Amino acid sequence: MRKVHNWDEWIDYFRYWQDSIGLDRQELRRFKFEVKFGEPEATNIEFGHYQGQQKWPTLMHIPDQRIRDALQNLIVYQGDTEFASVEQQRNLLTNPPSDYDLQSITRVMCEEMRHGWQMSYLLCEHFGDEGKREAQKLLERRAEEGERLLGSFNEIVDNWLDFFTYTQFIDRDGKFQLKMLSVSAFDPLARSMGPMLKEESYHLGTGNSGLLRVVKAGRVEPELIQKFFNKWVPTAFDLFGTDHSSSAQWAYVWGLKGRFDERENSMTPDKALLNDYARQLYRDECVRLVDRLNDYLPDRDRWLKVPDIKFNRRIGQHARQQYTVDGQPMSPERYDAYLASVTPGASDYARLHEIMKDRDWIEQRKASQN
Repeated sequence: MRKVHNWDEWIDYFRYWQDSIGLDRQELRRFKFEVKFGEPEATNIEFGHYQGQQKWPTLMHIPDQRIRDALQNLIVYQGDTEFASVEQQRNLLTNPPSDYDLQSITRVMCEEMRHGWQMSYLLCEHFGDEGKREAQKLLERRAEEGERLLGSFNEIVDNWLDFFTYTQFIDRDGKFQLKMLSVSAFDPLARSMGPMLKEESYHLGTGNSGLLRVVKAGRVEPELIQKFFNKWVPTAFDLFGTDHSSSAQWAYVWGLKGRFDERENSMTPDKALLNDYARQLYRDECVRLVDRLNDYLPDRDRWLKVPDIKFNRRIGQHARQQYTVDGQPMSPERYDAYLASVTPGASDYARLHEIMKDRDWIEQRKASQN
């Protein structure tokens, strides 16, 4: 493809990207992709060094090139996750467990593409030639090639249990990221978040209700479900970034990205622990949701759980350290075998595929007639 010079050319490239990854379902092609902005929730910068000043409506209003560069980076990373998730999920369109689930995944994928569309618009509209180049790169990296910017988005979504676990935990991280950007000092980014958060809530509901339907059906044993939790949750913890992150500190000082509870939290933040603070809030929310699943598992010894924050981490202070799912240290000599035993392996995928040949592995729901 030739170089993208303007927004219309990016749209042409977007259609080419859809073709190149095999998105040929008409429901995906007919979706109305558009830029959406919510009403401003605040007109002045809400935290950081520039607190109280008017939010920045354009890049020219931002007083420092370093802030502009950091802002562009935030938008690029957000956009990259959206297109990556479509690439990860697209193969499930061929084997839905019901028409209801086909409708659900189609809506999720369309809205993820719209979110990528929104971020690409911001890059093309506000960041000049460099922004257009970055918007083009969003469509050139591929999840299946391991080229996406964050680890979760290079993992394989092999089956519908993967999908429900992904939308429960990885999309939930997305909610946290969007909420933290919703208070941004850059007004176009902040106002992009309202519509995106409303759409993201459906994705989270899809994951939560999907797992609940799987548990209620009782065909997939809790031990197998737990292995998929162990696969995805550590990657979600990584998405919050490194411990003592200087980039997170500067993003806060510059007013680009706040805390998840910024508007409700009157406490002075510990800027050295911003990522850890969000990660812990996220884990607490996940624990509450998993506890609800356990209401349908009468055998307490088989209850599901959220892995400890130290387990199987790839970034931060716990990266490449040997800890069990419960957070207990383990000898390096035993760890590889242990890790293989608590995460999905070839035999687990084969068993799951066998179970999923029949539709009784998940509680059925009727598709909408709209």
